[in-house]
This record gives sequence, structure tokens and C-alpha cells, in this order.
Amino acid sequence: MASIAVWPGVLRTSARFAATRVRATVAIALILIAGSFAAAAALSMRFERVHALAQATGFEQQRARDLAAVIAANLARFEAAGRAFAQGGLGAAPPEGVRNIAVYAADGTPLSTLGDGARYVHLSSAIVATARARPLLIAGGGVATLVSASGGSVIAVAFDAAALVPASMLARAAVATDAGSVLLGAGTGSVRASVPGWPATVSIAPDDEGALAAWTGSLPLYLFVILGPALAGAWLAALFVGEFEKRMRASQAVQALRAAKPAEQRLLVRLAQAEREANEAQRSKAEFIAHMSHELRTPLNAVIGFSEIIEQGMFGPVGHAKYVEYARDIAAAGRGLHAKVGDILDYANLEAGRYPIALSAFDLCALASAAVEEHTGRAFSRRIALEFAPSLPLVVRADAHAVKRILTNLISNALAYTPEGGRVCVDLLQEETAAVLRVSDTGPGFKDGEARAAGNAFRRFDRKQAQTGTGLGLAIAVALAHRTGGTLNLTTPREGGTRTELRLPKA
Repeated sequence: MASIAVWPGVLRTSARFAATRVRATVAIALILIAGSFAAAAALSMRFERVHALAQATGFEQQRARDLAAVIAANLARFEAAGRAFAQGGLGAAPPEGVRNIAVYAADGTPLSTLGDGARYVHLSSAIVATARARPLLIAGGGVATLVSASGGSVIAVAFDAAALVPASMLARAAVATDAGSVLLGAGTGSVRASVPGWPATVSIAPDDEGALAAWTGSLPLYLFVILGPALAGAWLAALFVGEFEKRMRASQAVQALRAAKPAEQRLLVRLAQAEREANEAQRSKAEFIAHMSHELRTPLNAVIGFSEIIEQGMFGPVGHAKYVEYARDIAAAGRGLHAKVGDILDYANLEAGRYPIALSAFDLCALASAAVEEHTGRAFSRRIALEFAPSLPLVVRADAHAVKRILTNLISNALAYTPEGGRVCVDLLQEETAAVLRVSDTGPGFKDGEARAAGNAFRRFDRKQAQTGTGLGLAIAVALAHRTGGTLNLTTPREGGTRTELRLPKA
């Protein structure tokens, strides 16, 4: 009675646990469901295996009985030929497979043999005496001898052992005498059948591998039986738990709001409203930046184009050399502003998740070589050594356009912060599962605390004699690295300068 009284408390505790810890409850339920499916599949697989082996054994038993019947019929045919010879009724030609027939007196004395000049089948007196009571089979060298009584005499029929049964029926089978001498085949099997009326036994080894072939082929179905419902249940459970938790949080918020004091209620309402407004402001900001960046690009293209027309004098001379100089300055400023607006638009698209990414396999070495080649002129004009350490082809899986944009931004930053006479080096490293693209320079590097802020939007690090931009180049590189499945790390080595490593997965 005491044990029965414990159960209500256990049930209440289990119910409270299930109500307060939904995720753990669902996980336990899924484990139990998957375990029950796995146990059922394992039992079914075991029964199917036993059934397949039993079917194979039953088939071989029937085949052994069929072989025994064929052997019995042939032995009866050989004995009938021997008796016919003993009675003088055998024709000139012996039956197929018979080599010799001999007739012996009751005391073992040879009386006659088949054909002129044929040799007797020599039998001992003990064998003759035994054969008078029951038939005997003697095996040796592919030739077997059947000894049996015929009236007052004993006949011995020597025949080819292969004539007992066709070779096509002897697969994994052997025929042996009761004394243990093998007539046909090799070895012994677990399935046996006696030759009715004769001292011989047929043994067959069951084809277990063939019997289990179909069972092995059905293993994927058993795995599907186990994993299919478990995965479907996990997916549905994740959906239901997410929806349940969302409603539960809303219900708890309503209950907390009702239980709070009026001042606290107003504060909670304001907090919720502030959160909604912050999310809306973030979305509006991203849309505004993307829209305005696009709107700024259109007139900038016109400014750049018209200034280049004036600079080149396509419609005639300008009239004063200063106008040509001003037009050149306007075009250069327009191109710079166009690049900055492009960076803002790209960052806005990345932040809003609208930047297109197409993963593919490509040679990182070839892409890095092309990017370095594009910056050779700028490095030469600033007397900076831009070096690229070539390597063997290194195939990675990422977005080739995004990786080139990252490398372009890193090389541009390195050239911008490296003083004249410095050095910028680009090299490739190969790890077990990843490829590392490294850009090193001899610039001033990061100060304390700057490395942690590097990669944030609009964060600039002013240096003496350095041409800084909008502070978006590194932020775009970091965001693109994450979007394309890689990582970007920035460090300042002890010897100075900056080292940036882009790690990408191998293809």
C-alpha cells in the first residue's frame, strides 16, 4: 500500500517537470520514441535473419532428399544389371557407367566376370560374408563397387562414382558411404539425408551467405524505419516547441503585466514599445541607406561622365587650361565619392541580408595572383614592395566574387597604412581542412584596444601620412568572410605591422 501511495507524488512531479521544461521533455520523448523504433527494427531484423537461414536449411534438406532418391535409383539400376548378368540375361554391352561385374560363390570363390579377359573384382571372404546379409559400398579412386547377395551367390558391380548423380546437382554436396568413405564431392555439410535402402549418406553445406544476401539488402529499409519517424518527429517537435514557447512567453508577459503595479505596467509597456521602435528604426535605417546610396550613384555617374568629356575636349577646346584641371579634379572626386557610396550600399545589403552569395569551387592561388596584379601600379607609385608568394593550386569552396572583394579591401588597407619604402606581402598557407590567405604589411599596426574594434562599421584609425576612407572596407571584409563560410582574423605581430588571415574551407 505504501508503494501505491508514492505514485501520485511521482506523477505530479513528472507533470510539473514536463510543464516547466518543455525542451527537455520533448528531447526525452524523442529519445524514447527513437529507442522503441530501433528496438522494434532490431527484433524484426533478428527474426528475418533466423527465418532466412531456416528457409535456406529447408531448401537444402529437400535438395538432399532429392539427391538421395537419384542415387538410390542409380544403385538399384546397377544392382539389377549385376543380377541380370548373374542369371545370364545381360546383353553384350554393360549399362552406362558400369566398368565390371563379377559373380562369387557363397564361400567367396569367383565364378564369372563381365566380358572376355576382364579382371575380377577381388573381394575378401569377410566382405562376401557381410554382403550376404546387407549390401555394401566400397569407394576408391573415383570407382565404387556395389556388393550384394543374389540368390545363393554374391555379385560385385564396379561403376564410376560420377555416374551416381549429375555434376550439376553436387554444388556444396558430398556423398559418402556409411563407413565414412567419400564417393563424390568434398567435405561434409550440416544438412544430411540417408539414401533409402543403401549404405550411403548425402550431406550438403547450406548457402548462408546467399540466404542472407536479401536480408542484407533490406538493411537500408530498417534504417529508414528507425530514422524516418525520428527525424520527422524531431522536426515537428521543434516547430511545436517554438510555437508553444512563443505563446508561453506572451502569456507570461501578459500575466506579469497584470500582476505588476500600475507604474510597473506602464514601464513594461514603454519597454515593449521601445523595443519595437528600435527594431523598426534598424530596418528603416538599412532601407534608407540602400535607397539613398542608389539615388546618389545615378547623378554621380553623370558628374563623372560630363567632367571626363570636358577634360578630354570631345566637343572642342575648353578655352582655358584651368577648366581642364578642374574637370579632372571633379572626375577624380566623383570617382572617389562613387566608390564610397558603393561601399555604403554593399554594407547596407550585407547588414540587411540581401547580398547574393554563390558558393563554388575555385583556385584561390589564381584569384590571389589576379588581385595582387591589380594593385601593382598603386604600390609602385607609392614605392611600396607588393609581394606575392606563389604556391600550388589550392581549391576552396566559397564565393569567388566575395573572396576577391575581401582580398581587394585587405590589400587596399595595407597599402593605405604602409609608409613609402614599406612592404606588403600576400601568401597562402594550407591546413588539413582549410586554406589560409594572409596579408601582412610593415605599417604602424593596431594600438591597444583597436584590434577589438576593427571590423566595426565606420570605425577609422587615423595615422600620420595615411589615407583613410569611410571605415567600411574592413567591416565589409569581415561580413563577407562570415557570409561565404570563412573567418577573418587581425593581429599585430611583435615585429610590428598588421597581419590579416582569411581562413576558407577546402573544396
